[in-house]
Amino acid sequence: MPDQPNAVARMLGVLGDEWTLLIVQQALLGARRYAEFAAALPISSAVLTSRLQSMVGDELLIRREYQTRPSRSEYLTTARSRALWPMLTSVWAWERAWVPDHAQPLPSMRHSLCRSSFEPRVACRSCSEPVVHGEVSARWGPTGSWQRSIPASANRRRSPHRRSSAGVLFPQTMSVIGDRWAFALLVAAFVGVCRFTDFQQQLGAPPGTVAARLSTFTAEEILARHDDGYVLTEKGRAFFPVLVCALHWAQNVFGGAQGPAVVLTHNRCGRRFVPVLECSRCGERLRGSHIMPVAG
Repeated sequence: MPDQPNAVARMLGVLGDEWTLLIVQQALLGARRYAEFAAALPISSAVLTSRLQSMVGDELLIRREYQTRPSRSEYLTTARSRALWPMLTSVWAWERAWVPDHAQPLPSMRHSLCRSSFEPRVACRSCSEPVVHGEVSARWGPTGSWQRSIPASANRRRSPHRRSSAGVLFPQTMSVIGDRWAFALLVAAFVGVCRFTDFQQQLGAPPGTVAARLSTFTAEEILARHDDGYVLTEKGRAFFPVLVCALHWAQNVFGGAQGPAVVLTHNRCGRRFVPVLECSRCGERLRGSHIMPVAG
């Protein structure tokens, strides 16, 4: 139906909660059992139980009973959750570079193939050239519109405890991904919207909501205010890999027969842009299993 939420809205409905992303992160790092998730994350028992149940329903995890008396279960990743590694890697890199308020610094990354510390960089799958903000054009696809890209209801309430002693939370990323209006507003900024009235009219959001999100982004130095409106800062432009990896995951997982919500084109090669991550040291295409955390 023409008014149904598209892939972007469905992605925000599933991932628009800091605990969901962090549970996926821990699952990809090897956690399987309830106690392992509880030990790794500063999360209450009630919230962890609720998120694990909802993630099974969203096909991000598979619940498997490994003991019957008493009943004990473990939670395994699915193809859907494993495909989130480029987005999570991009989040990891952005928070490491731009967010200083972690209780402890996030670990760096080592590429197991070249054995070097590295930063992930986005490249075009068609031409293999590195890509940065400004080198990709976006247009609505058959299922695209601002209205269809925003979940109809508010996302799950987020915890006020935005950090942990282990430094594993993503405080500023969740101000974007964890809020249905904020994500849409930042996407609008990436495609050139800059004035308050244009944000409000394009998104169809209440003026107070737009004002609050713009205030958050300026306070976090993702946007800067100028005479002609709001513009992305260097920090904001550096969020580009997170956005394109999130969008690619959403359209792979939730895309339908009607077509994509957003069509991206790499301006340099003129072909459809599909993001891939490369190692900044050796240039090889990354795989999630080749990325090793290095503390300190």
